[in-house]
Amino acid sequence: MANTTIQVPRETRDHLAALAAERGLTLGQLVQQLAEREPTQAQIAERLRADRDAARRNMGTDVSDEEFDAAPDVLGNIYRIAAEKIRTARGSAA
Repeated sequence: MANTTIQVPRETRDHLAALAAERGLTLGQLVQQLAEREPTQAQIAERLRADRDAARRNMGTDVSDEEFDAAPDVLGNIYRIAAEKIRTARGSAA
């Protein structure tokens, strides 16, 4: 794979170099790892399509994309309920 040059402010370069050194990586390896962690919009859309297709197969039903979009945020609701329980538990323990 061919390498290229990316121009960034000196402060950014120094920060990335420090991060790379802390992790035992070269600057190029660090940038590659950071880039691999951040999906593009196209990758996000493809994951969403694949996840919805898997859900349709597992549920044995043909839920439309519009129905998925209108569905409640189940995971968000679970996080909200858990946070409320933690706050309540901390309040009663005080």
